[in-house]
Amino acid sequence: MTLAELYRQTVEAFAAAGLETPQDDARHLVSGVLGLSLTEMVTEGARVIDDEEMAAVAEAVARRKNREPVYRILGAREFYGLDFLLSPDTLEPRPDTEILVEQCLPFLKRRITEAGRASFVDLGTGTGAIAITLLSQCREAEGVATDISEGALETARGNALINGVADRLRLRQGSWFDAITGRFDMIVSNPPYIVSDEIAALQPEVRDFDPRAALDGGESGLDAYRAIAAGAEDHLAEGGIVALEIGAEQKAAVTAVFVAAGFKLLVAEKDLGNNDRVLIFVRSG
Repeated sequence: MTLAELYRQTVEAFAAAGLETPQDDARHLVSGVLGLSLTEMVTEGARVIDDEEMAAVAEAVARRKNREPVYRILGAREFYGLDFLLSPDTLEPRPDTEILVEQCLPFLKRRITEAGRASFVDLGTGTGAIAITLLSQCREAEGVATDISEGALETARGNALINGVADRLRLRQGSWFDAITGRFDMIVSNPPYIVSDEIAALQPEVRDFDPRAALDGGESGLDAYRAIAAGAEDHLAEGGIVALEIGAEQKAAVTAVFVAAGFKLLVAEKDLGNNDRVLIFVRSG
């Protein structure tokens, strides 16, 4: 069987299984399993697939038909041009979160210009995607990343080494601010924000494969935001910011939580789907 035939066969299998994007899933899964670029998927269509490669693709296809996400099967995903290992203890870093990084970078760079350095804490780091990307873009910055999951922190540690920022990233295990001391120029987080009762209705790719602790925001979806708002004052340096990813319908509710804690909204940014996605707060006083 040729590569082109294998691709077509995989698309047909995914379409028959009712997957929403069979062509994209087939392209990324086959190329990832075989170690090919997306360009090579096109230019090497006549390549003959050997038995070992066929078996590897067949196993991956079976897992995807069971609704396991493509990048979990491959074990890694790109984020902001960097590669991140995944584990059962972490969410996949997603494109929407790149918007949070993009909104944080100008502040960090300005702080570095003014003071020669900058520090931040990433609460609930998961793969470390936010912290590691910020450090990769700001050589004079230092970060602390926390998570309640030891497995997530091990994944983040590996990703920091892979991406060359391990010397500027400290990892701490604990819930929100419990694991840290001191003040930071920026507090950043993509916390769990799904309402508990809504998790069962999520797509199987999310519900069955993402760690629940990284999804479940409590009865109102706001538990994490309340915890962050309550502790931010004690850990934010003068002139610092709190930068957060939010759910698509949470702008008003999260803003109210932070206003009640003594903050004011500085930036509100939408994602590529025109949904509210990022909020940045400063002290109101």
